[in-house]
Amino acid sequence: MTDTLSSPSAEHVLEIRGLRTEFLIDGQWHAAVRDLSLAVRRNETLAIVGESGSGKSMTALSVLGLLPAKSGRIGAGQVMFEGKDLAGLPDRQMRQIRGNRIAMVFQEPMTSLNPTMRVGEQIGESLRAHKGVSRAEARRQAVQLLLQVGIPSAQTRLDDYPHQFSGGMRQRVMIAMAIACQPTLLLADEPTTALDVTIQAQVLAVLNELKASQGMSMVFITHNLGVVALIADRVAVMYAGEIVELAPVADLYARPVHPYTQALLAAMPRVDRANEDLQPIPGGVPSIRAMPAGCAYAPRCPLKIARCETEAPRLTPLADDAEHPVRCFVRSPETT
Repeated sequence: MTDTLSSPSAEHVLEIRGLRTEFLIDGQWHAAVRDLSLAVRRNETLAIVGESGSGKSMTALSVLGLLPAKSGRIGAGQVMFEGKDLAGLPDRQMRQIRGNRIAMVFQEPMTSLNPTMRVGEQIGESLRAHKGVSRAEARRQAVQLLLQVGIPSAQTRLDDYPHQFSGGMRQRVMIAMAIACQPTLLLADEPTTALDVTIQAQVLAVLNELKASQGMSMVFITHNLGVVALIADRVAVMYAGEIVELAPVADLYARPVHPYTQALLAAMPRVDRANEDLQPIPGGVPSIRAMPAGCAYAPRCPLKIARCETEAPRLTPLADDAEHPVRCFVRSPETT
């Protein structure tokens, strides 16, 4: 049964319904994202958190239609954006949306930026393609965008190549490219990975300011729960291709319910706790070729019961909080 998190609504800029993203491995299709339903409200930041291999980036790439042509596909479900199902949209129409109405900040700016093109040319490329502006106007707007994301001497830095920028500055260039066409939805995939704490804070501040000034929605993908507390309105915890818990950010930190969410928080370093108190999660995320028969988290879960190993739980709202669904037999209303 497909999890239903929301009904169609004008307040949602994006609605993912029963998404199944599959990859061809050794002649068989295996799901990396499984029966995922999720809605993003207008002017909201939704964080998707989880370990590497949980399906976070694959969800974003599915929305943008950037799966490998021969080895990846959307096997089921809908990706509704502004009344259109992106999952079935022809590539020509998808190119009009990608980088224009929906933009993405990719995980590694050094490999995402073209090393042979000047930064100004790369920012101006999307403006010329989607907005039809002249080369001179694209250059003028590129300067303003670099200033907007906090790059000093933007007029001269426009003609530099990516390798002439620091890691934090390259990430800012990626953000400038993403917001160039003033998208309705921004997908930010680990935008602060490999940055030091000071630069992380600066990048997060830039994203928050842009969200407030442009009124855009944002999906923020990360494994860093500390970052989530600073930027998110709601949090979706993802494990093995599924959402296992969804809640407003304050509620998730005050009352984490799913055993996986609790384990993630217990493993997070904190300034008020000694490193010796960290509790690592045993085991690892299962391979998409060897998914457990029941609950995907059962092999690592200290609370599992017999039912967990044979049946797959549904995402079910808590009895006292409809805005806080959890995928767990032990903690869900179904067992109580």
